[in-house]
Amino acid sequence: MKREYGIARCGLACCLCSENKTCHGCNSGECPDKDWCENRKCLIKKFYEHCFNCGEDCRKGLLTKIKPYGFTLFAKRYGQEMLLDCLERNEKLGIVYHREGINGRLR
Repeated sequence: MKREYGIARCGLACCLCSENKTCHGCNSGECPDKDWCENRKCLIKKFYEHCFNCGEDCRKGLLTKIKPYGFTLFAKRYGQEMLLDCLERNEKLGIVYHREGINGRLR
């Protein structure tokens, strides 16, 4: 787990992704999908860093996917650090959230 990559704006776990070797997470500004990401555009417009910081219960963009939506709900309730702690613990226990070719992105 690359904890420093954190959680993407939409709730994807960038910290667990091995898909793109040149990306250092959503919040690094290096995400290859940043120009089309509906969640990123919305958050920039509203001056929020993450969907879990927003008071709305929305299902647009990547929040239509179960994992980002679930991670967002968890972070809203318990905070990003607790989410990262749980993901790290679960990864050590062998739980796989991300597999090559299967991802939470829309494309």
